[in-house]
Amino acid sequence: MKTRTCVVAAGGTGGHMFPAEALARAMIARGWHVVLASDHRGEQYAQAFLAEHRLALDAATGSGPLGLIKAGIAIARGVAQARREFSARGADVVVGFGGYPSAPALVAAITQGRPTVIHEQNAVLGRTNRILAPFVGTVAGSFAALTRAKLVGSPVRAEIRSLMDRAYAPPSADGPIHVLVTGGSQGARILSETTPRALAALPQSLRSRLRVQQQSRPETLEAARQIYLEAGIEAEVAPFFRDMAARLAAAHLVVGRSGASTCAELAVAALPSILIPLKIATDDHQRLNAKGLVEAGAAVMILEDDVTVDRLRAALAEVLGDPGRLAAMSAAARSVAIPDAAERLADLVEAAAR
Repeated sequence: MKTRTCVVAAGGTGGHMFPAEALARAMIARGWHVVLASDHRGEQYAQAFLAEHRLALDAATGSGPLGLIKAGIAIARGVAQARREFSARGADVVVGFGGYPSAPALVAAITQGRPTVIHEQNAVLGRTNRILAPFVGTVAGSFAALTRAKLVGSPVRAEIRSLMDRAYAPPSADGPIHVLVTGGSQGARILSETTPRALAALPQSLRSRLRVQQQSRPETLEAARQIYLEAGIEAEVAPFFRDMAARLAAAHLVVGRSGASTCAELAVAALPSILIPLKIATDDHQRLNAKGLVEAGAAVMILEDDVTVDRLRAALAEVLGDPGRLAAMSAAARSVAIPDAAERLADLVEAAAR
């Protein structure tokens, strides 16, 4: 039997690329060839991406009349490239994960009559997925609140999925407290400066036990490091952590944004969190993403307009000072996890390809 080919099309961010990677692994395990279609931005998130072939397609986004015209021309080129590739290599199904780099592959597949699936990671459809949803065969989603979509959850990387099987252990009465601060690619000042200042303002009894690992934009690294240094807090600050599974496994609490992949990984890893949704996220989707964890009791949400050093310090003190609450938050996160999301999505993809 001829090996079938699944084209996975994803935008160049971790939020799109990580669930796409999880699906790729599931499809390869089922005997499929996988082709990754993205743009150059996706490479920094695709080092571990298992794909027999990588397809770099022209794509762009823009604003204003001139910007939209240029974006349209770039996408048209990408569609033509994808159509040629699909005709030459074959594409039994094309799965899009959103972001404008996914558009050329999906449009090419739609115009050639090939089976198509889109997966929406957020609680509302992103712009690319919203435009293409009426034309694809199957729409899958991560959140029950997303109408028109079949609920499968958000696929997480295999190393994150393995954390579901470990037991969460809250910090002991006088032991170290491990705090992981993630994100910061957009609106970085809150995470890179306000979070360190809030941690530095904790009572000495908590502050002396902190072990902080923080992601930060390059231009704010030194400011965050200086705050921790002056507060006597042991901290590692870096632009990007590639060994995220190991860091999540060691964490007692995560502070970060509420992108869809982050929320899914927190649930699967059964981690308590303090979430600060990105205010400018399209359709306020980060607040809606966080809502499920908050309602379950797994997370505390502070809206960006309400974030101050004192407000964040109070939330940190309340959670970190209560090991019992941390344990309860962990159990709540585990209760809303969908650890087999990649397999559920792979089932839909195979059904669409028949």
